[in-house]
Amino acid sequence: MTVTDPCTADQQPEPTTLAEACDLVHTPDLDISEDGMFGTYGGAHLPPQLAGPMREVAEAYAEARQDPEFYAEYARLLRDFVGRPSPLTPLERLSDELGGARIVLKREDLNHTGAHKINHCVGEALLAKRMGKTSLIAETGAGQHGVALATAAALVGLDCEIHMGAVDIAKQHPNVVRMRLLGTKVVSVEREGRSLKEAVDSAFAVYAANPEKYLFAIGSVVGPHPFPTIVRDFQAVVGRESRRQIVERYGRLPDAVIACVGGGSNAMGAFTAYLDDSDVRLIGVEPGGRSQAKGEHAMTMGKGVPGMLHGMSTLVLQDEEGTPDPVHSIASGLDYPGVGPQHARFKELGRVEYVAEDDAAVLDAFQRLSRTEGIVPALESSHAVAHALRIAPRLPKEQMLLVNLSGRGDKDVDYVAEKLGITGDADEVVH
Repeated sequence: MTVTDPCTADQQPEPTTLAEACDLVHTPDLDISEDGMFGTYGGAHLPPQLAGPMREVAEAYAEARQDPEFYAEYARLLRDFVGRPSPLTPLERLSDELGGARIVLKREDLNHTGAHKINHCVGEALLAKRMGKTSLIAETGAGQHGVALATAAALVGLDCEIHMGAVDIAKQHPNVVRMRLLGTKVVSVEREGRSLKEAVDSAFAVYAANPEKYLFAIGSVVGPHPFPTIVRDFQAVVGRESRRQIVERYGRLPDAVIACVGGGSNAMGAFTAYLDDSDVRLIGVEPGGRSQAKGEHAMTMGKGVPGMLHGMSTLVLQDEEGTPDPVHSIASGLDYPGVGPQHARFKELGRVEYVAEDDAAVLDAFQRLSRTEGIVPALESSHAVAHALRIAPRLPKEQMLLVNLSGRGDKDVDYVAEKLGITGDADEVVH
């Protein structure tokens, strides 16, 4: 497949606003509606006391999106602080071993703080500063969003408060320490499932009580309008970069773009630049967990039904009364019973394929990428790697799979070692 657009990436004019940057690759599904709807999904379904604060955020963001000074500062920080553009890495040895399609990684794991989350956290911190807020508040699952937001808060001089499920705090101890070292208050959420959904609930409750102080810097393309749009726009840099890079290096577009999906921010960032390229498959990989029994997975796209969650209309894993189901994933950042409303719209349109990989396949992918290519991936990202490993051998060698490696696995090393029975002891002792 060759690029049909005669205007190659390096010939496109440099954008001067965030709106222009997001419009470089235009699709109707990226249009911002006043009520934040993507088809029948999205919106802002909120208690009365939050309607005003959400409207304030939406208006402030609409202005910032058109402001050249805001975009110039954001772009400068992505370059000088985050370290963008993140590189492409072809997996030569692993692709040779598989014997099928070639696999190329988009290395979001090499960003400062180790994941894609910093892309939108820097933007949210700048927006909070612009609005005169004194503190950022958010949830986190794997801790990557929490660390990124704590970092961005320290960068621009804001306070920060992160709510995290007690289960995830136990699994992600290194990230908890990093957040505290950065000066952030970490709140352990002990209620119900003690994971990501409960962390969102807890953070929203604190925000609702004091919206004048806080900006709720949500960590994915979820929640009430305008958050799915805000996070998508800041993450769209991933796809814009990869499209430019892959055209410059290979003279063509990839045959497929693959990314993990929990709430869906890294996948949205990876997919948006390719939505109008009908020959490029877009594949979102959900957590298949331990089994397909209720509470043993987080396959929202595969098994969810329309419902309401955290101020948005979307697909939800829930019971007959509308109560969200318990969920499980080996990756803390993916154990969420909902999904971003734009992803629900993509499924409805059939533009994105949503599949699942289970915990065993994810652990195998984690090890194979580490040992074959010297890259230790986050367990979240390992879902996308696992699916690439599954389908690459079935595809012709001339095909190319672009995998968004959304984060690095430093945070997961202790947990994976425990799961695999790997100790910190030496293999051999010499006296």
